[in-house]
Amino acid sequence: MNAFSRLGCRLFQGVMRLASRFLLIPSPLVLEDPVALSALLKEKGFSRLLLVTDKGCASLPSFHRFEAFLRESFDVMVYDGAIPNPDFACVEAGAKAYREHQAEALVAFGGGSPMDAAKAIGVQVAYPSSSLLSFKGLLKVHRDIPFLACVPTTVGTGSEATIAAVVVDEKNKDKFAIESPRLVPDVALLSPTFVLGLPPRLIASTGLDALTHALESIVGRSSTKKSKADALSAISRIFTFLPRLYANPMDEEAAREMQKAAFEAGESFTRAYVGYVHALAHALGGEKGIPHGYANAVLLPHVLRAYGKSAVKPLSLVAKTIGLPGSTKEELAESFLVALEKLERDLAIPEHFEFGLSEEEISRLAKHAAKEANPLYPVPKLFDEKELSALLKGAIE
Repeated sequence: MNAFSRLGCRLFQGVMRLASRFLLIPSPLVLEDPVALSALLKEKGFSRLLLVTDKGCASLPSFHRFEAFLRESFDVMVYDGAIPNPDFACVEAGAKAYREHQAEALVAFGGGSPMDAAKAIGVQVAYPSSSLLSFKGLLKVHRDIPFLACVPTTVGTGSEATIAAVVVDEKNKDKFAIESPRLVPDVALLSPTFVLGLPPRLIASTGLDALTHALESIVGRSSTKKSKADALSAISRIFTFLPRLYANPMDEEAAREMQKAAFEAGESFTRAYVGYVHALAHALGGEKGIPHGYANAVLLPHVLRAYGKSAVKPLSLVAKTIGLPGSTKEELAESFLVALEKLERDLAIPEHFEFGLSEEEISRLAKHAAKEANPLYPVPKLFDEKELSALLKGAIE
């Protein structure tokens, strides 16, 4: 990246960093018991709910129990049309279901995709005549969306705590975020009941998604005292409890702690932002349909190593926090990177993606990632399209 472009990016990020100090970002009310959620919904005067999920979650016994519980007190319509990368068609169908049911509130049950779909459905309900494309980027949602309660059933996306909904423009294969404080859910129901028994592969990819959120927020240049504290707490929990939950998916304590970690990581990156891991993962998700958590997991060590000296100080702090050895900041940072790579191998995450890409595809994906990240993401080191292409090549077997 040339000096002029670099300066422009850093000036933009500086202005955004200053402005963010004055941006009011609410935090969801955290509940641990479905009974408390039901009581709150009644207190708010709601009687008709749209329950948003995907077909996989809709087949689970835990979903059937939760749906039956809600039906004891509310008129519930289930929309199970959320897909792994929610697209415009999926969201429009959900908004239509909301209107036809005359729903008064949204409840999202599932991983990041149903939660992101529910947020985007809320935007479409608030703006029935507008395309989702018009809300791409920051602070373009100015109306309240319907009341939203999120019930996460994985241990990583953090969407139950964030200002973002990630959607796909299926026509242009463009995966992008809609970001506004109005998209922060009103309630996050964190109950280990809903994550016990997950497949180990899903535990690994979603847990490492949470780790990516925390690490990208702490190595970036817009971290705050609170975002650092949230990130460090999340990282400590993940290194302790993710291997436990992976080894025993019925470990209730590990499930509870990983839910807390995912929430903390979500809170952290909502304030401090993400970086090139997410930019490249979004490009891959939009183009190839690769699950977001898995893409983040494979890319994370490659990007952190590419940051080099610029990430040494924050990574050395992370290493100290989780008790890794090292007498200098450089040694501590390297100690952490080695520990991260070992954790990923222990969780059966490959070092490289198990597919190939043509030069044309790599160039297109790098261009997409650069457009998303520059100048918005306050990364420790700036990369241009050429550098991102090289980085992506390094992540491909």
